[in-house]
Amino acid sequence: MIEVALRLIANELDQALRLQTPGGANLVVLSNLVDSAGAPVPEAADHIAAFLVNIEREVIPARALRRTDAGQDRLAMVQPPVHLNLLVMFAANFSGSKYDEALKQISNTIAFFQSRPVFTPANAPALDPDIEQLSLEIENLNTTDLSNLWGILGGRYLPSVLYRVRMITIDSERLERQPRRIERTLADAIPSGAS
Repeated sequence: MIEVALRLIANELDQALRLQTPGGANLVVLSNLVDSAGAPVPEAADHIAAFLVNIEREVIPARALRRTDAGQDRLAMVQPPVHLNLLVMFAANFSGSKYDEALKQISNTIAFFQSRPVFTPANAPALDPDIEQLSLEIENLNTTDLSNLWGILGGRYLPSVLYRVRMITIDSERLERQPRRIERTLADAIPSGAS
């Protein structure tokens, strides 16, 4: 579900940026900036790289196991779904003489999400039917947090913006237990004439 949501956001952003750029080439990639060995990812060069920074659980009041019909006189007990927020970075990975292009594209990225902060089936028909909506909000980081984050990401700062994407719901519908459904009432269980 996470990959589906991020791919949709990246594709929607890419379509918007291509309309503003001569040549119409892809400008957004869903990719890390560096690989596991610390080497730059070639596909991310001269693109806006969109990548996951963190996953957070959305704090919703705790819910007990849910009951669903499992057929054949059984009730299924399943865990409640997990609601997640994603922290997603959009980094303009243009270097050298293309620095002004990096600033332009990160500005265009911010403008796009300012004009479309929510993705729903009405404005994003490719939205997965299991996702009701996705909303994006800029996440502010102080200089220390930003420095720490870029240290983890590979050490060199790029013009970038961090968004909180609300909310992805993961519902495994995994069966926890199947108690037998009670069909009889208390009156049916007590023999007639007994008190």
